[in-house]
Amino acid sequence: MSIEIERKFLIVNQAWRSHIKEDQHITQGYIKTEDATVRIRCYHDDKTGLITVKGKREGISRLEFEYPIPYTDAQEMQEKLCQSRLVEKTRHLIEYHGMLWELDEFHGDNEGLFIAEIELSAVDQPFDLPDWVGEDVSFDSKYRNSRLCVFPYKDWE
Repeated sequence: MSIEIERKFLIVNQAWRSHIKEDQHITQGYIKTEDATVRIRCYHDDKTGLITVKGKREGISRLEFEYPIPYTDAQEMQEKLCQSRLVEKTRHLIEYHGMLWELDEFHGDNEGLFIAEIELSAVDQPFDLPDWVGEDVSFDSKYRNSRLCVFPYKDWE
């Protein structure tokens, strides 16, 4: 069994830009289910695809199963099976005090939104917050990628 434990934060300044180790250009879509989230992701730089099945959240934890799929299959699934909007983003990988941060810079209908995520090995794992990290939005569902495809940032008041 695989468990994802993740914290999400808004970004307060651009200081993170000088710490980027790698960029990934991603589109992802979601196949609607009642009991799980099914995500189809395309990594456009290296032409790879992933299918991820995530269970319901319990705090900041949930079951997660992820598998590589052919890029062309992922593209076709996004086109034919996913909800109407795809989430478009550049994921910036940043190491900070021995931890990997994934900072998502959103594009398209979510342009202007920046969210940093850190995956933990335990719910109570301590970690240092960079000075470019602001409000913790781990429990606010509107910041979930699966919500951003149906209620994008451009439509928020």
